[in-house]
Amino acid sequence: MVIIAGNHDSPTFLNAPRELLRTLNVHVVGAATDNLAEEVVRLFDEQGRPEAIVCAIPYLRDRDIRTVEPGETSDDKTAGMIEGLKNHYRDVCAIAEEKQREEAQKGYPDVPTIAMGHLFTAGGKTAEVDGVRDLYVGSLAHVGKDVFPSSIDYLALGHLHVPQRVGKTEHIRYSGSPIPMGYGESGRQKMIIVVHFTGATPAIWEIPLPCFQPLERITGSLEDICGRIEQLKTAQSNAWLEIEYSGADLIGNLRELLEETVAGSMLEIRRIRNKRIMDRVLRTVREDETSTTWIRVMSLPAVWIPSRCPPRNGKR
Repeated sequence: MVIIAGNHDSPTFLNAPRELLRTLNVHVVGAATDNLAEEVVRLFDEQGRPEAIVCAIPYLRDRDIRTVEPGETSDDKTAGMIEGLKNHYRDVCAIAEEKQREEAQKGYPDVPTIAMGHLFTAGGKTAEVDGVRDLYVGSLAHVGKDVFPSSIDYLALGHLHVPQRVGKTEHIRYSGSPIPMGYGESGRQKMIIVVHFTGATPAIWEIPLPCFQPLERITGSLEDICGRIEQLKTAQSNAWLEIEYSGADLIGNLRELLEETVAGSMLEIRRIRNKRIMDRVLRTVREDETSTTWIRVMSLPAVWIPSRCPPRNGKR
C-alpha cells in the first residue's frame, strides 16, 4: 500500500508512524522533501521480484515547488508554480527511470512506472457543491497532461471527486471519491479503477461501486417537497434528505412540518434550507449594517480620533 498526502491532510500527522508502517509494507509520503528519492517506492512480490516502481508524489505546496521573487505578478506566480510542478515530476520520474535501468540489468526489463499525484488538472470536472477547491487559488487548474513525463505508464491522481480521464488519455486518471462527498454528487456513479500490468502495458478496468446510502435533494414549494417525500416513502427509501424550501409563503415552523411528514419512514432529514427565511434575514442584516455603520461613524467620541493620530508638533 502506498499513501500520499492531499491538500486537506497534515503531513506531520501522516509521516509520524511511517517507519512503523513500513514494516507492514505500507509506504507513506506526507510531504515533499529535499531528498526526492524518498518519493520513489519499489514494490516486490513474495519471491522478491520487482513488480512496480511508484513515484509517490504528495500534494505539492507553493513553498515546495518555487521561490517567491520580489515584485512578481500574478502571471509570474502562475508560471512559476506550473514550472515548479513540472520540474518536480520530471526529477522524481528521472530517479524512477534509473531504478528501472537497474532492474533491467538484473534481468527484469519491463518493470512499470506508476505515478501518484494530488492536484487539479486542466478541464477537470467537478460536481456541484462537492467541496473541491481550486488548488493554489485556481492557478493550477490549467495544468495539462504535458506536465507529466512520458515515462509514466500509469498516473493515479487525487483531488477531484468525479471519475475521469485527463486529456482523453487512458493511463492518466482520477478514480474519484468512493462515496458521494455532498448532495451535488447524489445519483453519480462511483467507481474504483483496477490496473493490471503485463510488462509495462496497463490493462484498465472500471468497477462500479454500489450506493450504500442514497442521498436526495428536494427543492420547491411545500407542496412539491411533501409530494416527493410521499413518493420516497411509498418506495420505502432510506435516503438522507437535503431540503430547500423556495415557496412564496413564509413558513416559520417548516422543520416541524417536514419532520411530521417523514415520521414513521426510513427517511432522515439531514439539512433544511428555508430560502424565504434566509432571504429575509440577509436583507435585514444588510439594512442593519448600512444604518449601523452610519451611526457608528457619526457617533464616535471625539477623544478616540486624536488619540490614535500621530503626534503633531509634540502634541496629540
